[in-house]
Formats: sequence, C-alpha cells, structure tokens
Amino acid sequence: MNFPTDLKYTKSDEWIRVKGSEAEAGLTDYAQSHLSDIVYVELPEVGAEFKQGTSFGSIESVKAASDLNIPASGSITAVNESLADAPEAVNSDPYGKGWIVKFTLSDAGELAGLMDAQAYEAYCNERG
Repeated sequence: MNFPTDLKYTKSDEWIRVKGSEAEAGLTDYAQSHLSDIVYVELPEVGAEFKQGTSFGSIESVKAASDLNIPASGSITAVNESLADAPEAVNSDPYGKGWIVKFTLSDAGELAGLMDAQAYEAYCNERG
C-alpha cells in the first residue's frame, strides 16, 4: 500500500494534493485495491462547486460502484478526461495519471480536518 506523505486523506478514501489555492484529488491506493478493476469514472462539470464531503462523481469497478466525495470545498477547474478511455489509470497510478479532479479551494481551513499519511495508514490498517 502506498501512502504519499505530501497528501491529505479523507475517511471516504479520497486524497488531496494542495499547491497554494489549487488542489488535485483522486481515489487512494487503498480504495482502488479494494474496489479491484476500475471500469468507469463519472466526472463532474468544470465550473461546478462542491461543499466538503459531498459527492462530485462516482467510480465503478467490476465489484462495486462508489461515490467520490470532494476532500475540501471548491470549484472544479479541470477533470481527468483520459479516464473516459482509460479508467484503469486509477488502479495503476492512483496518485499520478489516475488523478480525478483539480479545483480551487474555497476554504483552506477545512484541510485541518483531514488525515496525514500516518493517520490514514493507521485508519486503513484498522479496517483491514
């Protein structure tokens, strides 16, 4: 399992990478490994605004479908359109080519409520 230390994590298994007021988010390595082979990613519209913890899309695998929740409030600035043809990038490179959305943060203070890599790894280990 991979837990990059430059990211923050949610209890619903999304990650966020922040650079200034811009953020990038996706599904964690832990989550993609439990979902198995990803076959479809539903992406939001660019410009859509979401509140922290609300669903911005969904992800489907050969096993299940799950909502994707935004790790922090913001406005979508880009979506990973390559996932339409290659959703398996979420499996093979969840923190790189498998990113799902980029967005402008509307409340950076929300990041304080997210887990760091060590806390997220412990959380994953508790769940098995």
